[in-house]
Amino acid sequence: MKVQRVQPTGEHGYEPVHGLPGRLPPGERMLWQGAPAVLPLAVQALHLRKLAIYFGLLMAWRAAGVLADGGGLLDAARALAWAVPMSALGLGLVFGLGWLYASTTVYTLTNKRVVLRLGIVLTVTFNLPLARIEGVTLRRHSDGTGDLMLRLPDTERIAFLHLWPHVRPWRINHTEPMLRALADIDVVAPLLASALQATLDETARSAQAAAAAAALAGPEPVSAPVTTAPDRSTGHGGLQPAAA
Repeated sequence: MKVQRVQPTGEHGYEPVHGLPGRLPPGERMLWQGAPAVLPLAVQALHLRKLAIYFGLLMAWRAAGVLADGGGLLDAARALAWAVPMSALGLGLVFGLGWLYASTTVYTLTNKRVVLRLGIVLTVTFNLPLARIEGVTLRRHSDGTGDLMLRLPDTERIAFLHLWPHVRPWRINHTEPMLRALADIDVVAPLLASALQATLDETARSAQAAAAAAALAGPEPVSAPVTTAPDRSTGHGGLQPAAA
């Protein structure tokens, strides 16, 4: 089963099941569903904290320049009158972008696959069968959230920009889809591990059943090699079993 990309044409209201392109087939059940936490996503993926530090350093440098030139605290405050609201606006825009990404994202884990519904303007859904996931990397953050990075086979290529920011950083050629900024990482990680283990066990049982069925069928009959020998009765070549 290949990784599937489903690109719906409507808005989210058409979904028969929230976050999924269709109803779950028989035998498949939902284990968990969630989305990134807004502030951790803005901090980790959009670098909100680094941007705030950058703006703070710029304002400190500006104020220090005014004081060094002989100005007073009032002069420094006037020099920052334009910088403070502009910095706040920039940080607000980045936070708002993080909110949009988080509010339009749905991560779904079933006993058969991981589904990522992504996109602010154009919604794209990625179905990642558990049988195609080769490994998972867990990364925890100091704020209590965590990420789950899914390693796929080399034959499964998803464009980095199609996944961003739900993709492992700096993995351009061999992208790794990512469940990012999960507040309930302690719940999701064990569920994913159990589902992957169950998939491995099922695959192993299927392989053993196939091997047992092949053994019960017995060896295939081996036909005698055939060679061309002259037909003495007619003088023309004919197909005859070769002598043992």
